[in-house]
Amino acid sequence: MNKKIALLLVACLVGGCLWAQDKGGKRERKKNLVVKEWNTKAGAKTPYLDNTVTYDHLGRKIEEIEYASYGQKKRTVYEYEGSSTKCTRQIEYDDKNHVSRIKKLEYNDDGTRKMQYNYKPNGKLESTKSFEYSYK
Repeated sequence: MNKKIALLLVACLVGGCLWAQDKGGKRERKKNLVVKEWNTKAGAKTPYLDNTVTYDHLGRKIEEIEYASYGQKKRTVYEYEGSSTKCTRQIEYDDKNHVSRIKKLEYNDDGTRKMQYNYKPNGKLESTKSFEYSYK
């Protein structure tokens, strides 16, 4: 019985290490990456740009642009403090590239989201969103 427990413990430790390495590997692969998503309507031959996501030199998402047939539909810029991987502010732009909303984010000590503050372009607080986590 003790051998089974020891084997299970070793398997969990190795699995945890592999999982942690994979997470770091994903961020490593995203350094300075630009991902473009293209769509093609049924029966059409010409694809059109649907979405673009840009990552910085640390592998963090820094910009996402959603397109429509007329051009930019929505753009979101992600800001971070220092080399943190937690986004502290999101700035959303409309189809005319004007700021439409600013989101400020707070996190719990374990890295989960705690609060989100939504501001209008003039800086006035519009709404807040709190996050609650529970395990079953």
